[in-house]
This record gives sequence, C-alpha cells and structure tokens, in this order.
Amino acid sequence: MRCIAVDDEPFALELIAGYIQKTPSLQFMNGFTNPFEAMSFLVNTPVDLVFLDINMPEISGMELLKSLPTIPKVIFTTAYAEFGAESYEFNAVDFLLKPVKYDRFLRAVNKVNSYSPIQRESTVINHAVEQHSESILIKSGQQMFRIETDDIFYIEGAGNYITFYTKTGKIMTLLPMNDILKMLSPKTFARIHKSYIISLKHISIIERAKVMINSTPIPIGITYREQFSKMIRNS
Repeated sequence: MRCIAVDDEPFALELIAGYIQKTPSLQFMNGFTNPFEAMSFLVNTPVDLVFLDINMPEISGMELLKSLPTIPKVIFTTAYAEFGAESYEFNAVDFLLKPVKYDRFLRAVNKVNSYSPIQRESTVINHAVEQHSESILIKSGQQMFRIETDDIFYIEGAGNYITFYTKTGKIMTLLPMNDILKMLSPKTFARIHKSYIISLKHISIIERAKVMINSTPIPIGITYREQFSKMIRNS
C-alpha cells in the first residue's frame, strides 16, 4: 500500500515514517510536517493510506480531509484521546494514541485490508430494525454491536454523538437522537430531556425534576415533564 505520513512534529513524523519503511506491506511515498503540502500531494497523487495527525496548528487533520475531493483510507495519530469520537465521521480505519508503539501500529495496518467503511450508521440500523425489536445494531468505530434493548439503562446525546449506557458497559456511536428514538419502542423508552432517552424498565425513583436509573440521576427537561408524567400515569 502506498502511504504518506503527516505530522507537524518532526520526531513523531520520523517515528511513523520509520514504521512504514520497516513494514513489508507498506510503501513509504512521502512525509509532511506542513499539512498544506500534504493536501497538494494528495490532490495530485494516488495514495492508499494516510497516517494523519489531528491536532496541527494551521489546519487540523480533519479539516485537511474535508478539503479533499476523495478521502483515502486514514489512520489518525494524536496525543489527545478526546478526538476519538470525532474521527468516526471520516470512517477512519483506526485511531492511534501517541507515543505509538510498533505492535499497535501493525495492528492498525492489519485492519486496512479487511476494512469496509459504512457510510452512514442510520442506513445500516434502519434496515436491521424496521420494526421495534428486542435488539438493535449499533456501529461504534469499525465494529458493529448488537445491543439487547432490555440491557439499555439510558442514552445520552452530545451533538450527533450518542452514548449507550448498558448492563455490559458504554457504547458510543455517531447518530442524531431522533434516529435513536425511531429504533426504540415508545412503550419502553422515553425522551425526558434534549440530551437523554431513558428505559422505563430501569427507573428506580421518580422526582419532579429527575429520575434515578442504576443509581444515576437523569434530569427531566421542563418541556418534557408533562408528556413524561402522562406516560408514567398510563403505563
């Protein structure tokens, strides 16, 4: 695979370039500390895989990708774990935290051949759950998870990023809250806040401005209180 590396830190760039050069399945084409030079190279030269730093001073790695007419396969590299969720938007093959070790680098490279991007999570999910079922399929990173709806405690939204809190742990995905609501039975789940959907089955305490679920307080938004009260009375 033809590769380039982009990182404004010379040491980090040298490390990734060295990893590429010692990996038989990869062909190192060029390395860039200047993202604008990398952008020009990508527009004019076919590349199979880009190792791309996210946090750069003049333009971020994600902004660089947005400028391209065709986005190649990409493995993000960064020192900041909080960028992980945002990287899903670009169907990244993997997300490497600095300092990157060679064994972790190889695991990321090995994902590339089997990588098949899913362009839009909601398309996959809506085909899988046209009717409200006992489980839903959720894409998180490059994996698909089947979540039993009975195992969902609550769902928290932040922008288009959604976190499912379940009996087995947390799962994050990239979807609007309204798409999530369409997948869930209105008899079992309720939106009680602009940022929260809860499972009625797991409510332990109901107060005027909050509910308790699995020892976690969840606020009830003012605009949702009347509708939620009616739902509870009729359940």
